[in-house]
Amino acid sequence: MKNSIILFSLLIFSSILHGQVYEAGIAIGGSNYVGDIGRTSYIYPNKIAGGLVFKYNWNPKIALRATYSYLPIQASDLDADTDLKRARGLEFKNTIHELAVGLEYNFYEYDLSSDDKTWTPYILLELAAFNYNYIVSEPTPNQFLYKSKNAFAIPFGLGIKSKLVGKLAIAFETKFRYTFNDDLDYTSSKIPRLDIGGTNSDWYIFTGVSLLYTFGRPACYTKGM
Repeated sequence: MKNSIILFSLLIFSSILHGQVYEAGIAIGGSNYVGDIGRTSYIYPNKIAGGLVFKYNWNPKIALRATYSYLPIQASDLDADTDLKRARGLEFKNTIHELAVGLEYNFYEYDLSSDDKTWTPYILLELAAFNYNYIVSEPTPNQFLYKSKNAFAIPFGLGIKSKLVGKLAIAFETKFRYTFNDDLDYTSSKIPRLDIGGTNSDWYIFTGVSLLYTFGRPACYTKGM
């Protein structure tokens, strides 16, 4: 899956390199999970996470983007806000590798080649494919068999971006991922020890900052949408 994500990213990037203005860079921040184990705060980054970002500025209001993200997640019932969870005492660690593609919609026109359109809040609408580990079975007590799984999520988020200096831009954003899976925390109805009765799908969230380098021809935008 990791090699497939990297190959897919390269294909996406190469297919849009004949356009106009691009941004490429890195993102670093924190990730967290929301599900059956631990606290339920949606923005509570507790693991260092990061990734690669590529954007194609289709017009001053819309940017197409692709990202690869490395997102460790962990949670402990000892950090929960209910006595029931704290008494249960479950905890887990997992790692998510994600490729997301989608668009940014800028609230204001954004054009780093201008003097007065160099910052804007924005919203994100994306589709993500991700890979993570899950528990298949318990061959012997407290010894589990793990496998990796590919799945899809619906990411959405919001942020603010601005020109930093020269061709460098900076962005701060939070991205929420709603998954269709309930086993990112290794809980499973097939294994009695891990069957805790949860039925809601898990979430994972990234909050961080991106440093982006702008290159390509000056803005000569398509009319877009």
